[in-house]
Amino acid sequence: MATKILLLEDDRLFNETLQDFLEEEGYAMECALDPYSALELSYKHIFDLYLFDVNLPYENGFDLLEKLRGSGDVTPTIFLTSRDDKDSLTQGFGIGADDYMKKPIDLDELLLRIQAVLRRQIRKEKISIGKYSLDTTAKILYLEDKALDVTQKAVELLVLLVQANGEVVSSDEIKNRLWAAGQSASDGSLRVYITQLKKYFPENISNVRGVGYRWVRD
Repeated sequence: MATKILLLEDDRLFNETLQDFLEEEGYAMECALDPYSALELSYKHIFDLYLFDVNLPYENGFDLLEKLRGSGDVTPTIFLTSRDDKDSLTQGFGIGADDYMKKPIDLDELLLRIQAVLRRQIRKEKISIGKYSLDTTAKILYLEDKALDVTQKAVELLVLLVQANGEVVSSDEIKNRLWAAGQSASDGSLRVYITQLKKYFPENISNVRGVGYRWVRD
């Protein structure tokens, strides 16, 4: 499952440069030139990481992240900015940034920082679901200490649904996240993985007809 990044950068050329570089490194990218478009994308998709410029039209990146954090969005975030004063650093980290890079950006350093932030996120996310535990690194579902017979894609689907925090995840979004470009993804194969999960979570997975699926908390 490709790591999905939302990039917000109002310099179109730099935006395209970052997009091309990170896609070549295997990341799935959604890009925005202004905070309103970025906010809309954050509602439509589930991201593993945000890359936000600070100085933007309409409102700055700090304001956008504060709005997202206030809504319960804990997606790790790296700011890319020309600001380097202590007050800006304090503000950025104070509202929940995970890292901060000063422009001009060294692309190799950016890649290392992305990898480091994502590793920290993975270590934090050994998820407990009732009597089950979910190892998001190894993609294994456990009942107490016993590993269950659940395929890796089904576990990836479970992570996606749980992390959506009760929001509906569309079938198209699931297929985009679970299958790489060029792989065959059908509604039938998706239903197979849903059936696997319902064996263990019969009351927690709701089919929203014609749209997708939603995780229902106990």
